[in-house]
Amino acid sequence: MSAQKQATFIQDLKTDYRAIVLNYFSHPNIKPIENFTDKVFYSNIPVPQVIQIHMDLIDEFSKQLKIEGRSDEVLLDYRLTLIDILAHLCEMYRRKISKHSHV
Repeated sequence: MSAQKQATFIQDLKTDYRAIVLNYFSHPNIKPIENFTDKVFYSNIPVPQVIQIHMDLIDEFSKQLKIEGRSDEVLLDYRLTLIDILAHLCEMYRRKISKHSHV
């Protein structure tokens, strides 16, 4: 993948993740999480990069809340979003390993 395509792809991942986080508690839906983890898994994106996407987004939200004079304590709950994403990725990795070990 060219550097430009990769940058666009990562930006798309960030946009997808932002939508997941914003809707995680108000409109719970597993499909966006599955779509996101499929993209990450099949594009061979390393888990630390997924964590970085989460941290950057939460940092952005924290700065905005501080500008508005509000507490950013509520953002702690959004760790659940990251845990959910990582759990889905772990399950995908587990299934892949299981298929290879049974061959």
